[in-house]
Amino acid sequence: MLTNQQAKINQEKYGPNELVEEKRKSLFGIFLEQFKDFLVIILIIAAIVAGALGDVESTIVILIVITINAILGTVQTIKAQQSLDSLKKLSAPEAKVIRDGVTMLIPAREVTIGDEVLVEAGDSIVADGKLLSVAGLKVDESALTGESVPVEKSMDPVSESAALGDRTDSVFSGSFATYGRGTYEVIGIAMETEVGKIATLLKTAQNKLTPLQISLNDFGKKLGIGILILCSIIFGLNVLQGGKILDAFLFAVALAVAAIPEALSSIVTIVLSFGTQRMAEEGAIIRKLQAVEGLGSVSIICSDKTGTLTQNKMTVEHYYIDGKDIPVDKIDLKVPNEKLLLHFSMLNNDSTNKDGKEIGDPTETALINLATNLGISVDNVRDDYKRFAEIPFDSDRKLMSTAHPYGGRYIMIVKGAVDVLLDRITRIRIGDSDREFNEDDKAKIISQNLEYSRNGLRVLAFAYKHVGEEADIAFEDENELTFVGLIAMMDPPREESRAAVMECKMAGIRPIMITGDHKITAAAIAKRIGILEDESEAVEGSVIEDMTDDELKEFVPKISVYARVSPEHKIRIVRAWQELGNVVSMTGDGVNDAPALKQADIGVAMGITGTEVSKDASSMVLTDDNFATIVKAVENGRNVYQNIKFAIQFLLSGNFAGILVILYASLLSLPVPFAPVHLLFINLLTDSLPAIALGLEPPTSEVMKDKPRPRNEGILTRIFLTRIGTEGFVIACMTAIAYMIGLGEGDHTLAMTMAFAVLCTSRLVHGFNCKSNRPVIFTRKFFNNKFLIGAFLLGLVLITSVVTVPALQGVFKVESLDLAHLGIVYGLALANLPVIQGMKAIFKFNKK
Repeated sequence: MLTNQQAKINQEKYGPNELVEEKRKSLFGIFLEQFKDFLVIILIIAAIVAGALGDVESTIVILIVITINAILGTVQTIKAQQSLDSLKKLSAPEAKVIRDGVTMLIPAREVTIGDEVLVEAGDSIVADGKLLSVAGLKVDESALTGESVPVEKSMDPVSESAALGDRTDSVFSGSFATYGRGTYEVIGIAMETEVGKIATLLKTAQNKLTPLQISLNDFGKKLGIGILILCSIIFGLNVLQGGKILDAFLFAVALAVAAIPEALSSIVTIVLSFGTQRMAEEGAIIRKLQAVEGLGSVSIICSDKTGTLTQNKMTVEHYYIDGKDIPVDKIDLKVPNEKLLLHFSMLNNDSTNKDGKEIGDPTETALINLATNLGISVDNVRDDYKRFAEIPFDSDRKLMSTAHPYGGRYIMIVKGAVDVLLDRITRIRIGDSDREFNEDDKAKIISQNLEYSRNGLRVLAFAYKHVGEEADIAFEDENELTFVGLIAMMDPPREESRAAVMECKMAGIRPIMITGDHKITAAAIAKRIGILEDESEAVEGSVIEDMTDDELKEFVPKISVYARVSPEHKIRIVRAWQELGNVVSMTGDGVNDAPALKQADIGVAMGITGTEVSKDASSMVLTDDNFATIVKAVENGRNVYQNIKFAIQFLLSGNFAGILVILYASLLSLPVPFAPVHLLFINLLTDSLPAIALGLEPPTSEVMKDKPRPRNEGILTRIFLTRIGTEGFVIACMTAIAYMIGLGEGDHTLAMTMAFAVLCTSRLVHGFNCKSNRPVIFTRKFFNNKFLIGAFLLGLVLITSVVTVPALQGVFKVESLDLAHLGIVYGLALANLPVIQGMKAIFKFNKK
């Protein structure tokens, strides 16, 4: 116990009892980070050079595009994680401490090392401490350990090396008392508490780039280098053929702008944003935009048990009465002893459930909820058989007793741990009467209790004895009892969990359970839902404590269930799977899950039961706390990634076609086929809308038949490049034919106009080719994207206007086309469709 003076000294020495906030980046700093992309850097250089050489139009267009993209990126980034802020909110605002022998209420931030703190049912634990006294104290530590049942505290010393959930002689900040009372001496505050250690882990857990981010970064560098080399070649050829250096250089800059898909980053951001809207409608809120496609490549889901795979609500599952096991759905209240056991479970019970608000120990609320589900009024029963005496539960006796008038007599009802109660039983109730309790009865009860325990059930035994009228009851009365029955309960799996686990496995995703709960309970749940197939696949966290990282990497593929794990264990398990080349998702709802959620590639928090800490450390929040929603999110993620690849395929094959035509003209010493404004028009107007529309292709469940794509698989796979090359070549051929027809009529401007119009229209038509890797021309899928149809019609109107309206000739450096030339343009552009669709059917470029 401290004096006020000692408390002030300790406050100055140790500081306030609050978590240290992580330094944040400035808004301007976040904005500048958006310009680090390699392709963006090339565009900035191109804009500067073009501006210096007098091509102001190109400079303005390029800068507008990259600025819009930077703003979009900044808006997403400023919604970054605020985990430490939420951790600070966990601290209770006030605490009862004893200083100078006086109990006083003070702000939690003023609690310091050495303080003696009083805690009662409903109080939050404001600091870590060693217990000084307990009176039936139970503490809910689920936010820290993941264990669904409150921990009974005692004064028996426990090793400091024990798992957090096993340290029954201590209390921890971030938890709260559900029953009883006690006092503790503060031994850890602020960052030195278990919650503080989690905050430190959050700092060290690194944010991961999603597979798409990695692919786009790699793709951008390769594409940028290739374009620079190509532009240098074209520049050199133009100069060697007698062109002016300035004109050749401006054209090379225009070619670079045309070849680089400037709108790609914006298109990806827009497509991902639409993906988030679709997911939100299905119960998944995306906090980090890139997580949408990252979900599509998840190969491992490490899931917390409590509140994620289970309901986080204790539920009665079995009665054992009259020597028989009775499943809860077979309980018959017409059978006297079954009704008697139900009454006893309501009367020897301190919990309440008013208007859906449960107060009390979860095991006790499970008992009254069963009565309500069976149509029995708890209040009426308690009014009919009013309690007149009680002996509260304590962890030493492991019993609770209450006295009531019942059946015309006065009885004491006793409930408690099976092993404790059996030693006090002398009689057993069977049917309408009772008889002496024998060894055979005891053996049956022990066997049934063992069976329940193996299945992860928590078991309470009930007994009674007759007592004197309205008399007090004492500890010595808890003997010579008559056994009534057992009630077995558990935090059951969610109804949809098993189906979700099966869907995960069918999609090539391995589910792993990681929990702070006991191994037997965890294994029982995992078996029920299909995660665990063999008992050897379940271990406790202590097993990996002394393993090296290399040993752990060899160990994790053999294990499906980890029990009694610490936050450090969770991070190591996630990291081990990542180092094996997997994309890892971690689901959870507690404070203890936050570091692993941040370490994982995709952190998934629960929206209803989840703490703010877990939500802020996550990439995605499930609004319905439904594990099955993750499977929907994975399907959405795979569809989004596939659609982004379709958009990239559309952009690059079209750009490649333009490059091939320019290269063709240069090699044959022909005049340049396009003016710089043509390339800018195609890239920024007629390309962007179809690309966005392709990103919004309707989702298909077919993607769930594929295995997750490897973490190191880039966008530019051999098959993908083959598709881009062949499709670009076809479009280039049609464009070159139009160009040669124009040149054949002896008019370079006409040739440029026709080449420009065919390339532009061909790319609009090509949007339909990019809807799938399979032929779609004679299927319903051809017309199922209203956005693509709209983009095609708008683009067609724009290009037709440019080549037919005389007022636009000077701006776009074209001449008006008559109906004959327009027919040639449309014919060549439409010819791309059957040719490329036929190639898809013949060569089947339908693999990744």
